[in-house]
Amino acid sequence: MPSIFISGGASGIGRATALRFLSEGWTVGVYDVNEVALADLRSAHPEIVTGTLDVTDYDQWEAALADFTQHTGGGLTVLDNNAGVLFSGDLDEITPQQIKLQIDIDALGVTYGAKAALPYLKDQPGAHLVNISSASAIYGQPGIATYSAAKFYVAGFTEALELEWEKHGIRVVAIWPLWAKTALAETDAKSTRTLGVNITPEEVAEQVWHSVHPSIRVPFLPRVHYSVGTLTTLLSNSSKLAPRSVVRLINQITSQ
Repeated sequence: MPSIFISGGASGIGRATALRFLSEGWTVGVYDVNEVALADLRSAHPEIVTGTLDVTDYDQWEAALADFTQHTGGGLTVLDNNAGVLFSGDLDEITPQQIKLQIDIDALGVTYGAKAALPYLKDQPGAHLVNISSASAIYGQPGIATYSAAKFYVAGFTEALELEWEKHGIRVVAIWPLWAKTALAETDAKSTRTLGVNITPEEVAEQVWHSVHPSIRVPFLPRVHYSVGTLTTLLSNSSKLAPRSVVRLINQITSQ
């Protein structure tokens, strides 16, 4: 039976992803620091394997993966690096602790997760590493600069590992949602008002499922990035085709 391990998966996009894969008969593991959300998930879906994980602690990653794979016969099909945190405000308005926490969870945590999961993913049929990036990595976003930069890191890290892990038979992809209806969107960032908060966690979860089960695969042209929603796709494509000055202007209008 295929299996998926989801970090920070007790609520929001992670929970929706857990339920999407559970509905397809997968063995699902959800590990989080939110004990209240974990207890709620455990009560509603006792068949999901749950546990505590601080993604900034590498030892906890190793312990959590060892715990989960006891339920899968030792294997792991998909690691979903879902855990993330966002603090909005100009750089001079947020605290040093908030800066550090975003980098530690959104960048370091993703890196730790990939490294810890590699021994389980190697040579596993259908193995995938799924990293949750963000539309804020299309162009640097004022008001959420640290979060945006961390998601740029996720995008670059995904591209690098997609090449590096090809020899292990592991497919590496990134998911790019715009603002989704989760706790992360409960912010005063202007782009939530200009662009709206329209994407549901279920839509993101569906794209995670699709990324692991692509309908079309072109040899020598692997798809690495998966946008969520028409607006995200439009913004992403325009950033590739339009001059950088135009992309800057679009982002200035939508985010300031």
